[in-house]
Amino acid sequence: MTERRIDPAGPDEPTDEGRQLDDLRHAILDGDGGWLRAKLDEMHPADASDLLEQLSTDDFETAVEMLGGALPSEILIELRDEYREDAVDMLSDAAVVGALDDLESDDAIAVLEDLDADRRERILDEMAPNDRALLEANLLYAEKTAGRLMQREFLSAPEFWTVGQTIDFARDNAEDLPTDFYEVYVVDPMNRPIGYVLLSQLLRTRRDVGLADILTDIQSAIKVDMDQEEVAYQFQKYSLASAPVTDGEGRLVGMITVDDMVHVIQDENTEDLLALSNVSSADGSDTVWDSVRARAPWLAVNLGTAFVASAIIALFEDALNALVQLAILMPVVAALAGNAGSQGLAVAVRAIAERELDGPAARRAIVREALTGLVNGVIFALGVGLIAWLWFGDPLLAAIIAIAMLASFFWAGLSGILVPLSLKRFGADPAVASSVFVLTLTDTMAFFSFLGLASLVLL
Repeated sequence: MTERRIDPAGPDEPTDEGRQLDDLRHAILDGDGGWLRAKLDEMHPADASDLLEQLSTDDFETAVEMLGGALPSEILIELRDEYREDAVDMLSDAAVVGALDDLESDDAIAVLEDLDADRRERILDEMAPNDRALLEANLLYAEKTAGRLMQREFLSAPEFWTVGQTIDFARDNAEDLPTDFYEVYVVDPMNRPIGYVLLSQLLRTRRDVGLADILTDIQSAIKVDMDQEEVAYQFQKYSLASAPVTDGEGRLVGMITVDDMVHVIQDENTEDLLALSNVSSADGSDTVWDSVRARAPWLAVNLGTAFVASAIIALFEDALNALVQLAILMPVVAALAGNAGSQGLAVAVRAIAERELDGPAARRAIVREALTGLVNGVIFALGVGLIAWLWFGDPLLAAIIAIAMLASFFWAGLSGILVPLSLKRFGADPAVASSVFVLTLTDTMAFFSFLGLASLVLL
């Protein structure tokens, strides 16, 4: 058995990740499960999951087997979805039940989502009745909603309790409370939240003071059916560390914490970024077939829009045959206008996601983007016109491309803001469909204005 030295990882003495990964691979090759288990136990769960995710699929599965089919629950929940799914598939039902018992309800739901329906039901049958009932209730809510994200463990207290009563209750029921929480929710007799008390304030206040005298009003209004993107917006808007979740009757049923929202914000931003590029998936573990399926549908859509632009060009076939200069300059107009439209679109989609284009702000944004396109159009029209004049020695051709450039930039500015706003109004996701429409509209305007003016003036 190869001897390996386990170096404690402290903040003042960072470990060499490359050396750790080499040691991990050698341990797997040697079948040294004891070293592997000790190494993972000494690491922070997030660091351990990062290390495991750098392994090949075969090595990762071997590592799980070497751990006796019982990957620590803290590491399991930190793994990326595809690695966690792979690990859960390898774990026995008993190991999964044990992991679920160790996890808080929101994390347990994330693990259950990785299972097929039959195995999920089998594992739920092995759990304590109360735990099963809570998890099944969460699974009834739609994916990417507050009800699916929330955890059922939280601390609430009636409004007539004192600080001392609340602290004593928390100590007596510590095993039923979440590992980390920041607020005590104060509820009325119908279990509706009427405010909260920060733990820091609770600890600084005398025991005989009533909660009703020190509570703070709740700013957020999160219902179980609220989309996770809207929940994330409320966390950002009100700088929340946690927030209560209520059902349709206004009763307190759960709590969402900021660590969950960090993941949601990252996922939503990544989804919008990929959608702007017409890609539905970009995971590092994707196979070639996964990548093809994620990209081919949008390429097919773009193929259709490309033929629309080609049809516009075909209308001016005679002009292109007569003046080869038009074919040379035509891509310049289309490329610059397309880039201008994409810039405006990126700004607009981000602003829509951040709720910055509501009401009068939308009108101001339309005017701003139109004027931006107009000013940029003037600048580049003069530059391109001058280059065309020097290149071909034809002032009339230079004037035509300058006018076409100005019109295309102005149209690109309007398209970049109007298309996503219109899609939002009709209930579509601006990030998903906007780029196809914007690029088609800018190409159409670029070709039509340039070739149309050339046909009218030069022929």
